Amino acid sequence: MLRIDRDRAGGLRLTFVLRPDTPQGRVSVVGDFNGWRPGAHELRPRSNGMRSVAVTVPEGTDVRFRYLGEDGHWCNETEHPEVRQLGQDSVFRVAAPRRAR
Repeated sequence: MLRIDRDRAGGLRLTFVLRPDTPQGRVSVVGDFNGWRPGAHELRPRSNGMRSVAVTVPEGTDVRFRYLGEDGHWCNETEHPEVRQLGQDSVFRVAAPRRAR
């Protein structure tokens, strides 16, 4: 699951969310925003049982990413309807969130 909103400084925050057991063990989100470095953005358990991590990304860009679990287990974002697959990567176009009228 992905969620997008504004951070306190006005940047765009993309929150990566996974269920507690999919995949099992420690999981990082790796992508072009962190040089594909495992462990740079590790998902942490939340009080609701989900795991998540947030990153701030530039508005209007394509963000390429994948989830990397323990023992080299790779998986992609499958729940967000606007995420498309490009080769082995998940790709999401980051646009500004709509403002309430």
